[in-house]
Amino acid sequence: MLPTVEFLGEQVTRLTLGDNPFIGNSYIPDIYPRDEMYDYYTAENVLKAMYAAEESGVNTFVAIASPFIIRMIRQYKKEGGKMHIIFQTFPTMDLKAGINMMMPCEPIGIYHQGSTLEEFYEEQGVDFLRERLELIRSSGVKTGLGTHVPEIVLQSEREGWGMDFYMTCLYNYRNLRRGKQSSFYTGEEKHVKFYPGDPPFMYDVIKKIDKPCIAFKIFAGGQVFYEKTAEEIPGVIENVYTTVFSNIKPNDISCVGIYQKFKNQIKENADIVMKVLS
Repeated sequence: MLPTVEFLGEQVTRLTLGDNPFIGNSYIPDIYPRDEMYDYYTAENVLKAMYAAEESGVNTFVAIASPFIIRMIRQYKKEGGKMHIIFQTFPTMDLKAGINMMMPCEPIGIYHQGSTLEEFYEEQGVDFLRERLELIRSSGVKTGLGTHVPEIVLQSEREGWGMDFYMTCLYNYRNLRRGKQSSFYTGEEKHVKFYPGDPPFMYDVIKKIDKPCIAFKIFAGGQVFYEKTAEEIPGVIENVYTTVFSNIKPNDISCVGIYQKFKNQIKENADIVMKVLS
Protein backbone atom coordinates (compact mmCIF):
# COMPACT_ATOMS: atom_id res chain seq x y z
CA MET A 1 0.00 0.00 0.00
CA LEU A 2 1.03 3.59 -0.55
CA PRO A 3 2.05 5.73 2.44
CA THR A 4 -0.95 6.69 4.57
CA VAL A 5 -1.87 9.43 7.04
CA GLU A 6 -4.72 9.71 9.51
CA PHE A 7 -7.52 11.50 7.66
CA LEU A 8 -11.07 11.78 9.00
CA GLY A 9 -10.29 9.10 11.56
CA GLU A 10 -8.99 6.54 9.04
CA GLN A 11 -5.64 5.67 7.55
CA VAL A 12 -5.89 7.13 4.04
CA THR A 13 -3.33 6.91 1.26
CA ARG A 14 -1.76 10.22 0.26
CA LEU A 15 -2.86 9.50 -3.31
CA THR A 16 -6.60 9.01 -3.74
CA LEU A 17 -8.72 8.16 -6.77
CA GLY A 18 -10.77 10.96 -8.33
CA ASP A 19 -13.83 10.63 -10.52
CA ASN A 20 -13.88 13.32 -13.22
CA PRO A 21 -13.06 11.03 -16.18
CA PHE A 22 -15.72 8.54 -15.00
CA ILE A 23 -18.41 11.17 -15.63
CA GLY A 24 -16.91 12.66 -18.80
CA ASN A 25 -15.51 15.72 -17.04
CA SER A 26 -12.59 16.58 -19.34
CA TYR A 27 -10.49 19.73 -19.08
CA ILE A 28 -8.55 18.81 -22.21
CA PRO A 29 -11.45 18.19 -24.65
CA ASP A 30 -9.18 18.77 -27.64
CA ILE A 31 -7.27 15.61 -26.60
CA TYR A 32 -9.85 13.56 -24.69
CA PRO A 33 -13.35 14.80 -25.52
CA ARG A 34 -16.14 14.47 -22.99
CA ASP A 35 -18.10 12.01 -25.11
CA GLU A 36 -15.07 9.76 -25.57
CA MET A 37 -14.69 9.52 -21.79
CA TYR A 38 -18.42 8.89 -21.38
CA ASP A 39 -18.32 6.10 -23.93
CA TYR A 40 -15.22 4.46 -22.46
CA TYR A 41 -16.33 4.53 -18.85
CA THR A 42 -19.09 1.98 -18.97
CA ALA A 43 -20.10 0.40 -15.67
CA GLU A 44 -17.66 -2.43 -16.38
CA ASN A 45 -14.73 -0.08 -16.99
CA VAL A 46 -15.47 2.08 -13.95
CA LEU A 47 -15.35 -1.03 -11.78
CA LYS A 48 -12.11 -2.14 -13.44
CA ALA A 49 -10.58 1.25 -12.68
CA MET A 50 -11.64 1.05 -9.03
CA TYR A 51 -10.07 -2.39 -8.68
CA ALA A 52 -6.94 -1.18 -10.49
CA ALA A 53 -6.63 1.63 -7.96
CA GLU A 54 -6.93 -0.79 -5.06
CA GLU A 55 -4.40 -3.15 -6.64
CA SER A 56 -1.98 -0.22 -7.05
CA GLY A 57 -2.14 0.55 -3.33
CA VAL A 58 -4.73 3.35 -3.33
CA ASN A 59 -7.22 2.90 -0.51
CA THR A 60 -9.65 5.82 -0.94
CA PHE A 61 -12.02 6.95 -3.70
CA VAL A 62 -13.16 10.59 -3.78
CA ALA A 63 -16.41 10.12 -5.65
CA ILE A 64 -19.26 12.25 -6.91
CA ALA A 65 -22.55 11.03 -5.46
CA SER A 66 -24.37 10.60 -8.77
CA PRO A 67 -26.78 7.66 -9.00
CA PHE A 68 -24.44 5.98 -11.50
CA ILE A 69 -21.34 6.24 -9.31
CA ILE A 70 -23.25 5.24 -6.17
CA ARG A 71 -24.46 2.16 -8.04
CA MET A 72 -20.86 1.31 -8.95
CA ILE A 73 -19.66 1.76 -5.38
CA ARG A 74 -22.43 -0.47 -4.04
CA GLN A 75 -21.46 -3.23 -6.46
CA TYR A 76 -17.75 -2.74 -5.73
CA LYS A 77 -18.31 -3.04 -1.99
CA LYS A 78 -20.67 -6.01 -2.36
CA GLU A 79 -17.94 -7.79 -4.33
CA GLY A 80 -15.45 -7.15 -1.54
CA GLY A 81 -13.89 -3.82 -2.58
CA LYS A 82 -12.01 -2.22 0.31
CA MET A 83 -11.48 1.44 -0.58
CA HIS A 84 -12.78 4.16 1.74
CA ILE A 85 -15.29 6.53 0.16
CA ILE A 86 -15.31 10.32 0.41
CA PHE A 87 -18.30 11.76 -1.43
CA GLN A 88 -18.83 15.09 -3.11
CA THR A 89 -22.43 16.19 -3.40
CA PHE A 90 -24.12 15.78 -6.78
CA PRO A 91 -25.19 19.25 -7.98
CA THR A 92 -28.38 18.34 -9.84
CA MET A 93 -29.85 16.25 -7.02
CA ASP A 94 -31.74 17.53 -3.98
CA LEU A 95 -29.15 17.66 -1.20
CA LYS A 96 -31.12 15.75 1.43
CA ALA A 97 -32.10 13.03 -1.05
CA GLY A 98 -28.48 12.77 -2.16
CA ILE A 99 -27.22 12.37 1.41
CA ASN A 100 -29.75 9.59 1.98
CA MET A 101 -28.42 7.80 -1.10
CA MET A 102 -24.81 8.17 0.06
CA MET A 103 -25.21 6.76 3.55
CA PRO A 104 -25.50 3.02 2.71
CA CYS A 105 -22.02 3.32 1.10
CA GLU A 106 -20.62 4.26 4.55
CA PRO A 107 -18.58 7.29 3.49
CA ILE A 108 -15.90 8.58 5.83
CA GLY A 109 -16.56 12.13 4.62
CA ILE A 110 -18.93 14.22 2.50
CA TYR A 111 -18.07 17.60 1.04
CA HIS A 112 -20.12 20.18 -0.80
CA GLN A 113 -19.22 20.22 -4.49
CA GLY A 114 -17.04 23.20 -5.38
CA SER A 115 -18.43 25.10 -8.34
CA THR A 116 -22.00 25.02 -7.01
CA LEU A 117 -20.79 26.02 -3.54
CA GLU A 118 -19.20 29.08 -5.14
CA GLU A 119 -22.42 29.88 -6.99
CA PHE A 120 -24.41 29.77 -3.73
CA TYR A 121 -21.74 31.87 -2.06
CA GLU A 122 -21.90 34.53 -4.78
CA GLU A 123 -25.64 34.60 -5.39
CA GLN A 124 -27.43 33.52 -2.21
CA GLY A 125 -24.96 34.39 0.49
CA VAL A 126 -23.14 32.74 3.34
CA ASP A 127 -26.20 32.01 5.49
CA PHE A 128 -27.82 29.90 2.76
CA LEU A 129 -24.54 28.11 2.12
CA ARG A 130 -24.05 27.37 5.81
CA GLU A 131 -27.55 25.87 5.97
CA ARG A 132 -26.53 23.40 3.27
CA LEU A 133 -23.29 22.57 5.06
CA GLU A 134 -25.25 22.01 8.28
CA LEU A 135 -27.53 19.58 6.45
CA ILE A 136 -24.47 17.54 5.45
CA ARG A 137 -23.18 17.68 9.03
CA SER A 138 -26.53 16.41 10.35
CA SER A 139 -25.79 13.08 8.61
CA GLY A 140 -23.16 12.43 11.28
CA VAL A 141 -20.42 12.11 8.66
CA LYS A 142 -17.30 14.29 8.64
CA THR A 143 -18.17 17.40 6.63
CA GLY A 144 -16.12 19.45 4.20
CA LEU A 145 -16.37 21.97 1.43
CA GLY A 146 -14.80 22.00 -1.99
CA THR A 147 -13.62 25.22 -3.57
CA HIS A 148 -11.36 26.74 -6.20
CA VAL A 149 -11.18 30.01 -4.24
CA PRO A 150 -8.54 30.29 -1.48
CA GLU A 151 -10.39 33.15 0.24
CA ILE A 152 -13.45 30.96 0.88
CA VAL A 153 -11.33 28.54 2.92
CA LEU A 154 -9.94 31.41 4.97
CA GLN A 155 -13.39 32.88 5.54
CA SER A 156 -14.73 29.51 6.63
CA GLU A 157 -11.99 29.19 9.22
CA ARG A 158 -12.26 32.80 10.36
CA GLU A 159 -16.04 32.62 10.83
CA GLY A 160 -16.14 29.12 12.25
CA TRP A 161 -18.18 27.29 9.63
CA GLY A 162 -17.20 24.06 11.37
CA MET A 163 -15.60 22.16 8.51
CA ASP A 164 -13.74 18.95 9.26
CA PHE A 165 -11.76 19.10 6.00
CA TYR A 166 -11.38 21.01 2.74
CA MET A 167 -11.24 19.91 -0.90
CA THR A 168 -8.84 22.52 -2.25
CA CYS A 169 -8.32 23.12 -5.98
CA LEU A 170 -4.86 24.37 -6.87
CA TYR A 171 -6.25 26.44 -9.76
CA ASN A 172 -8.74 29.25 -9.16
CA TYR A 173 -10.70 29.12 -12.38
CA ARG A 174 -13.67 30.70 -10.62
CA ASN A 175 -11.96 34.06 -11.20
CA LEU A 176 -13.03 33.82 -14.84
CA ARG A 177 -16.43 32.23 -14.20
CA ARG A 178 -18.06 34.42 -11.58
CA GLY A 179 -21.82 34.46 -12.11
CA LYS A 180 -21.71 31.45 -14.45
CA GLN A 181 -23.45 28.16 -13.77
CA SER A 182 -21.65 24.88 -13.33
CA SER A 183 -21.43 22.66 -16.40
CA PHE A 184 -23.40 20.08 -14.42
CA TYR A 185 -26.39 22.31 -15.16
CA THR A 186 -25.44 23.74 -18.56
CA GLY A 187 -24.12 20.51 -20.08
CA GLU A 188 -21.27 22.43 -21.71
CA GLU A 189 -17.89 20.90 -22.39
CA LYS A 190 -15.06 22.31 -20.30
CA HIS A 191 -13.11 25.00 -22.15
CA VAL A 192 -11.18 26.39 -19.20
CA LYS A 193 -7.57 27.51 -19.10
CA PHE A 194 -5.66 26.96 -15.86
CA TYR A 195 -2.87 29.38 -14.99
CA PRO A 196 0.44 28.21 -13.48
CA GLY A 197 0.57 31.22 -11.16
CA ASP A 198 -2.45 29.99 -9.16
CA PRO A 199 -1.15 27.09 -7.02
CA PRO A 200 1.03 29.16 -4.63
CA PHE A 201 -2.06 31.01 -3.39
CA MET A 202 -3.89 27.80 -2.46
CA TYR A 203 -0.71 26.23 -1.08
CA ASP A 204 -0.36 29.23 1.22
CA VAL A 205 -3.90 28.72 2.54
CA ILE A 206 -3.45 24.95 2.95
CA LYS A 207 -0.37 25.54 5.09
CA LYS A 208 -2.01 28.28 7.17
CA ILE A 209 -4.96 26.23 8.39
CA ASP A 210 -4.95 23.29 10.78
CA LYS A 211 -7.75 21.33 9.07
CA PRO A 212 -6.74 18.52 6.71
CA CYS A 213 -6.99 19.22 2.99
CA ILE A 214 -7.29 17.24 -0.22
CA ALA A 215 -5.32 18.91 -3.01
CA PHE A 216 -6.91 18.39 -6.42
CA LYS A 217 -6.48 19.49 -10.04
CA ILE A 218 -2.79 18.99 -9.32
CA PHE A 219 -2.15 18.40 -13.06
CA ALA A 220 -4.35 21.33 -14.08
CA GLY A 221 -6.91 18.90 -15.43
CA GLY A 222 -4.20 17.41 -17.66
CA GLN A 223 -3.12 20.74 -19.13
CA VAL A 224 0.41 20.40 -17.72
CA PHE A 225 0.92 17.65 -20.31
CA TYR A 226 0.25 19.86 -23.34
CA GLU A 227 3.10 19.60 -25.87
CA LYS A 228 4.84 16.90 -23.83
CA THR A 229 6.00 13.68 -25.45
CA ALA A 230 5.18 10.26 -24.03
CA GLU A 231 8.78 10.02 -22.86
CA GLU A 232 8.56 13.34 -21.00
CA ILE A 233 5.29 12.66 -19.18
CA PRO A 234 6.65 10.50 -16.32
CA GLY A 235 9.13 13.26 -15.45
CA VAL A 236 6.35 15.84 -15.46
CA ILE A 237 4.26 13.65 -13.16
CA GLU A 238 7.16 13.21 -10.74
CA ASN A 239 7.86 16.95 -10.68
CA VAL A 240 4.21 17.71 -9.94
CA TYR A 241 3.99 15.25 -7.05
CA THR A 242 7.29 16.48 -5.63
CA THR A 243 5.93 20.03 -5.69
CA VAL A 244 2.55 19.07 -4.23
CA PHE A 245 3.86 17.03 -1.32
CA SER A 246 6.44 19.71 -0.56
CA ASN A 247 3.71 22.35 -0.29
CA ILE A 248 0.89 20.64 1.61
CA LYS A 249 0.87 19.59 5.26
CA PRO A 250 2.11 16.12 6.29
CA ASN A 251 -1.49 15.08 7.08
CA ASP A 252 -2.89 16.32 3.74
CA ILE A 253 -3.60 14.13 0.72
CA SER A 254 -3.97 14.42 -3.06
CA CYS A 255 -6.67 13.35 -5.50
CA VAL A 256 -6.22 12.44 -9.16
CA GLY A 257 -8.69 11.43 -11.86
CA ILE A 258 -7.43 8.75 -14.22
CA TYR A 259 -8.26 7.72 -17.76
CA GLN A 260 -7.42 4.06 -18.27
CA LYS A 261 -8.30 3.73 -21.96
CA PHE A 262 -4.76 3.85 -23.32
CA LYS A 263 -2.58 2.83 -20.36
CA ASN A 264 -2.78 2.06 -16.66
CA GLN A 265 -2.53 5.65 -15.44
CA ILE A 266 -3.35 4.82 -11.84
CA LYS A 267 -0.44 2.39 -11.55
CA GLU A 268 1.87 4.91 -13.20
CA ASN A 269 0.83 7.58 -10.71
CA ALA A 270 0.96 5.23 -7.71
CA ASP A 271 4.48 4.05 -8.60
CA ILE A 272 5.70 7.64 -8.95
CA VAL A 273 4.06 8.72 -5.67
CA MET A 274 5.73 5.81 -3.90
CA LYS A 275 9.06 6.95 -5.31
CA VAL A 276 8.52 10.59 -4.34
CA LEU A 277 7.35 9.84 -0.79
CA SER A 278 10.10 7.33 -0.11
